[in-house]
Amino acid sequence: MSDIDILVACALLAVATVLFVFHLRLEPSDTAPHRTKLDQLMERRDAIYENLRDLRFEFRAGKFSEKDYEETKESLEVEAARVLADMDLLTGGTPTPATRAAGTVKARGES
Repeated sequence: MSDIDILVACALLAVATVLFVFHLRLEPSDTAPHRTKLDQLMERRDAIYENLRDLRFEFRAGKFSEKDYEETKESLEVEAARVLADMDLLTGGTPTPATRAAGTVKARGES
């Protein structure tokens, strides 16, 4: 083998090594848009509303006593009010009286 053949082989080997080491495979999460705090709050709000619908259905099906239903419903409504108030704060809106009252009730309940 001549010096040129050895030089070409070394160059090809170096290029192959660099490609092998630094070749990055993008994952779907790399190209997905990042969720903002508002997006997270909207997803949480939607989940709470879905939980309320499911709770109402299960209560009508007889899976919950009226007391359990009312307690769970109230806690979900308070949580929804807090999420809506947080969304209002993020978007620059002022919370409605209903969301403020629900937030106050929740704060008193935690103390």
